[in-house]
Amino acid sequence: MATRDIYESGFDEDVRTESSANQCPECDGRVTTNAVETVCEDCGLVINEQRIDHGPEWRAYDDEECERTGAPLTAARHDRGLSTEIGYGTDANGNELSGQKRRRLARMRREQTRGRWRSKAERNLAHGLGEVRRLASALGLSDSVHDQACQLFRSAQNEDLLRGRSIEAIAAASVYGACRCNGLSRLVGEVSEMARVAESRVTNAYKVLNEELGLPAEPVSPSMFVPRLASDLECPDKIRQRARTLAEQAEEHGVTTGVHPAGFAAACLYKAGREEGRWLTQSDVAESGNVTPTTVRTHHQTLEEQVARQRPCTNTAVR
Repeated sequence: MATRDIYESGFDEDVRTESSANQCPECDGRVTTNAVETVCEDCGLVINEQRIDHGPEWRAYDDEECERTGAPLTAARHDRGLSTEIGYGTDANGNELSGQKRRRLARMRREQTRGRWRSKAERNLAHGLGEVRRLASALGLSDSVHDQACQLFRSAQNEDLLRGRSIEAIAAASVYGACRCNGLSRLVGEVSEMARVAESRVTNAYKVLNEELGLPAEPVSPSMFVPRLASDLECPDKIRQRARTLAEQAEEHGVTTGVHPAGFAAACLYKAGREEGRWLTQSDVAESGNVTPTTVRTHHQTLEEQVARQRPCTNTAVR
């Protein structure tokens, strides 16, 4: 039997309905009722007021303690946070339980653990979301990015993208995809290192997510990595601003097309440090950008050529 046959639908409380049984006591006019009040349409007299409370579901036992009737739904749990947790040694009032009740609770917890997952897919979902939560906590991501990564993992399972791939790789790719969609400067190597999965597997999993789900991820620019690398190297603000200017100028001239964004940002910091008299070594900036010193040296030569091409134009404008 359908649910609609069991529960009869009533009137919509937000729509005005006429009350033919009663009339206005002042002018005998037509009375209408909505979700807020009963009012006469002719003279405007408010006959009755029944306001529906749409506020939070607080339960106030005293002036200092307020409790909610339930936790909000969350995408970070396989059951949306609606599962029940059974306590251990005390009851709801904090009193110690007897041995018989503790044994009874232990049996109840065992049966709850056995019946927690209705299928293998739900078990995989719980394991994957737990991995996403761990990675988000290790990378220091915000709650919004964390929830987006969990929702992305759910979408990947619904589209049957986990078949033939490890849950850890899809979880790491979901975290990296959420970072890319929010414009965060995170490298695949950082995520794969925290996930204890090979970088190539995370890259392949992210490509599958991007192609199948159509992620709104924007291309990563070197200027996005300059603040984070400058913070790791403890560079002053003057060097950071100069490195960001060099990166933005290179992006405008199309020099950064097809290059490693973190490596190019490291080269910008290296050149800005040399201009300001602070000798940052190529090995230090390469280590902060997770690239090799050869990559930094190559991008530094490109920056030198770009600055050399801009100098004649500047001198001609001054003359």
